[in-house]
Amino acid sequence: MQAFTVVTSRIAPLDRPNVDTDAIIPKQYLKSIRRTGFGPFLFDDWRYRDPGDLEIDPATRRVNPDFVLNQPAHQGAQILIARDNFGCGSSREHAVWALDDYGFRAVIAPSFADIFFSNCFKNGVLPVVLKPEEVQAIFEGVAKNPDAAFTIDLPAQQVKLPCGNAFAFEIDPVRKRNLVEGLDEIGLTLKNADAIRAYEARRAQQAPWLFAS
Repeated sequence: MQAFTVVTSRIAPLDRPNVDTDAIIPKQYLKSIRRTGFGPFLFDDWRYRDPGDLEIDPATRRVNPDFVLNQPAHQGAQILIARDNFGCGSSREHAVWALDDYGFRAVIAPSFADIFFSNCFKNGVLPVVLKPEEVQAIFEGVAKNPDAAFTIDLPAQQVKLPCGNAFAFEIDPVRKRNLVEGLDEIGLTLKNADAIRAYEARRAQQAPWLFAS
């Protein structure tokens, strides 16, 4: 998993509440479990004017020029900002895979659905909870200057605005450490690889019949 420390980027503003996981990545793309390749299908129904699926090359589809991800001012953004209850709906982890594969390192919102929020930490995407008035201030700042660079400093737990102000956010210390170190659940287990191998060797001596091929 990619570590997260400090990210400086322009912001893509998705000014909608209750963005559910079916909007983030529609159901027809759930047939794949590769974790990669979902970026072109992120927000598929809003992003394209033609229906799509895994068999259709997204480059052949008509894009919706009014959707934020298709606007030149927001190309290359690594931070997404939205309204309340982002990631609601079904528990599909594909939603976070699609955000990550597109290139988003963080999502800012006043609140997130619980399962989506947890899935973000498992995949190296930082969900930042800010007060509604702070989220509104960022939306207004992006509207005035889409090219403005914002910084999310995870060690300092701050979102730094171009004007020099900063908004603080809370995060569970264990989740923070894992993101900073780039550790998902598998990575955490592998930190104890030597102890696991030693245990298995010891058990093979104590109960060899358990290890018979």
